[in-house]
Amino acid sequence: MLIDLQRSRFGVASLPPSESPDMMVLQAPAAPPKEEALSRPILERRVEAAPSAVSEDEVLVPPCNFGVVEHGIYRSGFPMPANVRFLKTLSLRSIVCLCSEQYSEEVTEFAKSDRIRLFQFGVGGTRETLSTVTNDIITGALAVILDIRNHPILIHCKRGKHRTGCLVGCFRKLQNWRISSVHEEYLKFSNPKSRESDMRFIETFNVSCLMECVVGIIYRYHGFGNQSRRLAYHKTQ
Repeated sequence: MLIDLQRSRFGVASLPPSESPDMMVLQAPAAPPKEEALSRPILERRVEAAPSAVSEDEVLVPPCNFGVVEHGIYRSGFPMPANVRFLKTLSLRSIVCLCSEQYSEEVTEFAKSDRIRLFQFGVGGTRETLSTVTNDIITGALAVILDIRNHPILIHCKRGKHRTGCLVGCFRKLQNWRISSVHEEYLKFSNPKSRESDMRFIETFNVSCLMECVVGIIYRYHGFGNQSRRLAYHKTQ
């Protein structure tokens, strides 16, 4: 099926996340309409917004197993009330939740007040990843992550190890990482409870299932000397 091109707010054609029976999308109240930006070239240098101001006396506690996947893409365990101040500094637009647990009242209020979109896939936690994590779930979550209109974005499950590790591992395959490097990153976040089933899932995941909606993946280098890579993609016409 052919899909119409759209122009994202960053000047890159991007794909609205596809919904599936395994995904629930909770839409925060719409922000006031903004003046539509002029068309820009796909590759451009963009100035990042400054992080939220934090007083010297304020203690910031990140969620467990927190890490940076790419510029504007983060991973962690389940956000708790003590993590809200830290999460505010990330200026999140979206959260991908890979578990069925409910957020606390404080985290829920934070997401509403900051107009954060929640993409909840509700993957059950078991000792065998292959029994709960499916290609459809990973493909749907990757579509959300690849859409830079959702950035900055946080990916999390209960502990930030297995379900999150599988999703990030498949994301790395899209970036053409060597499988040895993918495994090394997975082990970094999952030890001492790594699972062979997770690594088998990552190895066998076929990234070509995304090619129907993704023509090509390009890296955007921006910033001054940091060479951080940014992911964007085109939709087919």
